[in-house]
Amino acid sequence: MKINTKIIIYFMGFLLLINGGFMFLSALLSFLYNDGIYGSLVTSGAIVSLVGLLMLFLNKNHDKQINKREGYLVVVLGWIAMILSGTIPYILTDTIDGFSNILFETTSGFTATGATIINDVEILPEGILFWRSITHWLGGMGMIVFAIAILPLLGIGGMQLFNAESPGPSTDKLHPRITDTAKRLWLIYVSYTFIETIFLQLAGMSFFDAINHSMSNIASGGFSTKNASLGHWNSNPLIQYIVIFFMFLAGTNFVLSYFGFKFNFKKIFNDEEFKAYSLSILGFTFFIAVIVYFNTDFLLMYENHFERVEGVFRHSLFQVVSIITTTGFVTADYTSWGPLLLLIFFGMMFLGGSAGSTSGGFKIMRHLLIIRNGILQFKKILHPHAIIPLRYNKSSVSTEITHNILGFFIVYMLSFMIGTIVFALLGLDFESALGVSASSLGNVGPSIGLYGPMNTFFELPLLAKWWASFLMLLGRLELFTVLIVFTPYFWSKR
Repeated sequence: MKINTKIIIYFMGFLLLINGGFMFLSALLSFLYNDGIYGSLVTSGAIVSLVGLLMLFLNKNHDKQINKREGYLVVVLGWIAMILSGTIPYILTDTIDGFSNILFETTSGFTATGATIINDVEILPEGILFWRSITHWLGGMGMIVFAIAILPLLGIGGMQLFNAESPGPSTDKLHPRITDTAKRLWLIYVSYTFIETIFLQLAGMSFFDAINHSMSNIASGGFSTKNASLGHWNSNPLIQYIVIFFMFLAGTNFVLSYFGFKFNFKKIFNDEEFKAYSLSILGFTFFIAVIVYFNTDFLLMYENHFERVEGVFRHSLFQVVSIITTTGFVTADYTSWGPLLLLIFFGMMFLGGSAGSTSGGFKIMRHLLIIRNGILQFKKILHPHAIIPLRYNKSSVSTEITHNILGFFIVYMLSFMIGTIVFALLGLDFESALGVSASSLGNVGPSIGLYGPMNTFFELPLLAKWWASFLMLLGRLELFTVLIVFTPYFWSKR
C-alpha cells in the first residue's frame, strides 16, 4: 500500500505552526520582562511558522484518509519535527553551547523527562525559561492529542493518531467522537495548569515561577526555574504540598479527572489502577519515612520533634510521588539516604503513573495485569480444564491485550538493558549507566550515580547525550510506536 506522504507532511506543517505560535508567546513574555532576547524568539517563531505554512501550502491537495501506518509515521516524524524546530530558540539566543546539549535539553522538554544539562538555570533569560516549560507542557499531554482536538478543521480523522500517541496501554474515550475526547482531555489539562498557578501564587511564589512550575508539573516534566528545583522552597512547606497534590493528579488517569469534575467519585475509588497507584505511594512513603527518620544527618536541619516528623514525611512523600509519576522535581538528595533506599528509588523508576496520565514509565495498569496473569497461570496449572478469565475493573481482559502487555514488558526490559550496555560502552560507570538508562527510558529525569538529583547531565559524554535523547523519545511514545517504524514489515507493500 502506497504511503500518503502529502498528508504526513501537511500534518507536520500544522504541528510546526503550533510550535511557532508558542515561540511567539515566549517572545511576548520576553518583551514584558525585557530580558534582551525578544528579537531572537520572534525570529525563531517566524522561521518555524513559515516552514510550517510552506509545508501546508505545498501539500494542501492531499487525500484526507489516514491509515494506521501513516498514523504512526505522523506521530514519530511529528515529534521529531517538534524537537528539531524546538532547538531554534536555544540556537538563536545562544543560551546553550553545542547542538548535542541543545538537542538533549529540547528532547527532555518535549518528552517531559526533565533531565537538564544546564548547570545554572537561574542566569537564563525569562523567555528561554518559559520556552523550556512550554516544551514540557506541549509534550505532556501530547502535541498529537492537541492537534486531534482541532482535526475537523483539517478534514482528517484522528483515531489512528490518538491510538499511536496516547500514553498508556488503553485509550479510554470520554465521547464517541475521538476529537471530542481530545478536547475534554485538553480542557482538564489547561484547567489544572491555571488552578495550580493560582494556588502557588497564593502560597508565595511569584507569577513567573508559578506558571513555569505549573506547566512543568501538570506535564509530569521536572524543569524548574531554580537550581535547587523545589528544594528552593524548603522553607515553605505549603508550596511543596501543593506541588505534591498536582503531581499526584497529573499521574492519575485523566479520564478519572473527568469523572471527578462530574462528581462521579464512585467511579474513581472503584478503579483498580487508582487504588494500586494510591496505595503504592502511601506504602513507599511510610517505609521510606521510617528509615529516613533514623538518618540523623538528614534530621540535623530540624529543631524539634514535630518539625522532624513533618519534614521527613514531606520530603519522603515528595520524592516518592515525583519518581513514581516521573515528574522529576526534587527537594532532597535521595541518593544520600543509604543503599537500601537508593535501590528502592531506582526500582520506582520502573513503576510509572497511571495509564492515560502524563506520566512516563511502564504504567501501574501493566504491572497489575502482569501480576494477575502470573497468578492466573498458577490456577490454570492446578485446574487445567477450567476457564478462568483475567479480570480488570470487573471486566474480562482479552488475550490480545494480555499478549500486548507481556510483549511490551519484554521490549521495555530489553530496551533498558541495551540502553545500559550502550551507556557503559560510552564510558559511564555501572551505577550511572543503570540510572541514566532507566531514567531516560522512563522519562523520570533525576537518576542515580554521577547523575543523581543534585547533579545535571552536562558531563554526560557527547554520544551518550544523543543515545539518551533517543531513549527519551522511545519511552515517551510507548516503544512500539517508534520501533515499529524500523521493522521491514512496516514498509512492506502488503
